Formats: sequence, structure tokens, C-alpha cells
Amino acid sequence: MNTGPKRSNAPVFWLLFGAGGMLSALTGPMLVFITGIAVPLGLLLPSGTLSYVHALGFARSWIGMLFLFAVVVLFLWHAGHRLFHSLHDLGVHTGVAVKLICYGLPLLATLVTGYALAVIGFS
Repeated sequence: MNTGPKRSNAPVFWLLFGAGGMLSALTGPMLVFITGIAVPLGLLLPSGTLSYVHALGFARSWIGMLFLFAVVVLFLWHAGHRLFHSLHDLGVHTGVAVKLICYGLPLLATLVTGYALAVIGFS
């Protein structure tokens, strides 16, 4: 008879939540500032910095691919986990359907992001 604690997959989701929260807190405001304010207004970088050619070159480099994958995936896992627990706090029954939506969409987005970056390939 096993009298040990029941196994749970919660630490995996808390890890993704924590990593996404840390990444969004540290890089999110600067990403919004750079891509939404500074470059369009020509404040810090030249006007062609976010052109298609430069963005594709960044996405094809291994560091760019890793950064894009981490930002997209961890932001989505953070949002899904936060949404799941917010629904629980609001009294919404968090059954299997809610878990499938809150965790299935980030899983699907992870697969789609990985596929999209693999299709772009390395330069």
C-alpha cells in the first residue's frame, strides 16, 4: 500500500506560470515601449529597424527564435494559469472543460509557435 502523497501535475503549471510572470514583468513593458512607441516614432532606433527583412532575420537566428518562442509560449502559459485561478476565485466551477480550455489553448499555441518557427527555419 502506498501511503505517500498523491502525485500532482500542478508543479509543472506553476513553473510555467512563474516563468511567464517573471518574463512578462521583466521584458513586457520594454517590448511594448520598443515595438509600440520608440521605433514607430523614431525615438531610439532607425526607422527600418522593425522592417520585414530585419524581423525575419531576427526570427531566423537561433537566439531570436529562442527569444520569440520563450516570450510567446511563457506569456500564454502565464495567462492560462492566471485565468484558471481567477475563474476559481470568482466561483466558476473549474471542472475538466475549464482546465481543457485554460491549459489546452496554451498547449496548442505552444505547438503552433514551435511549428511556425520551424517553418521559418535558420538563415
